[in-house]
Amino acid sequence: MSIAGPLVDSFGRVHSDLRVSVTDRCNIRCFYCMPAGTVTFRPRHELLSFEEIARFVRVAAQLGVRKLRLTGGEPLVRHSLAELVRMLANVPGIEDIALTTNGILLDEQAAALKAAGLRRLNVSLDTLDHARFEQIARREGLDRVLAGIVAAREVGFEKIKLNAVAIRHLTEEDVVPLARFARRHRLELRFIEFMPLDADDAWQADQVFAGEDIRRLLEAKIGRLVPCAMEDASQPATDYDFADGGGRIGFINPVTQPFCATCNRLRLTAEGQIRNCLFSTVEWDARAALRSGASDEELADLIRDCVAAKRRAHGINSDEFVRPERAMYQIGG
Repeated sequence: MSIAGPLVDSFGRVHSDLRVSVTDRCNIRCFYCMPAGTVTFRPRHELLSFEEIARFVRVAAQLGVRKLRLTGGEPLVRHSLAELVRMLANVPGIEDIALTTNGILLDEQAAALKAAGLRRLNVSLDTLDHARFEQIARREGLDRVLAGIVAAREVGFEKIKLNAVAIRHLTEEDVVPLARFARRHRLELRFIEFMPLDADDAWQADQVFAGEDIRRLLEAKIGRLVPCAMEDASQPATDYDFADGGGRIGFINPVTQPFCATCNRLRLTAEGQIRNCLFSTVEWDARAALRSGASDEELADLIRDCVAAKRRAHGINSDEFVRPERAMYQIGG
């Protein structure tokens, strides 16, 4: 039996974007992602091998997946990650590979990742203030993040985006400095609303620093923002250019302005579970299929089943919302 896409759910959404978590481990402890106390990570044998990830991606590509994003945890703590990038870049049908990282190990690995075929980088940077960085990350490391951004630029990465989680009562003072930093260094900055995926289960709705409020603050302090034409209807960010030509700002507003209607993303966790939504409460076990001798056709059917079961929306703002049992670091950002 042949394997053929596209992957279309019951609401007509075509899925072409796969987020692959390569580890649940991380070298910092951001409170919006990881617990404050002792963390028990998955043992290595439970994680998918590079060969298993590559096989899953080969099948997904035959079903129409074209873009990959490697996530974690912190993906750069996975040994020899550039080798996985090289394997995935050689999969027929894959057109783009991106990486989301906290940047702490980026200065050491940027050159190898670029040579392996990584095309785009998203670096998490919530603040330029050392004390607030340590308050959020519960570790030191801001200078290493900044060094990683410099190194990535020097080895030829042209598309570098900064991801800043916006948290009311905490990061208001960081908005303008981050925007000015991005403008100065020709980086695209995206503000992401704080979501209920923290491991400590402490998220409160009044902590959501809405994208619209951030936009108004930037216009008041820096200058007018002009809406951009959407390059991709499925992109999660609403983008604006500064009217003076000084850069681009994106707003990812999953809480106040959900973009579920155009979502085209699937997720593969580090231990091989397929998820059709960041907030899914159900998973499909690809690892069991991969390790039990399942055929490519059977693996494709599993992916199709996952897509077919996708809900219309995550429902954060509804009474029916059920928070996932797993936190962001366990799912993959």
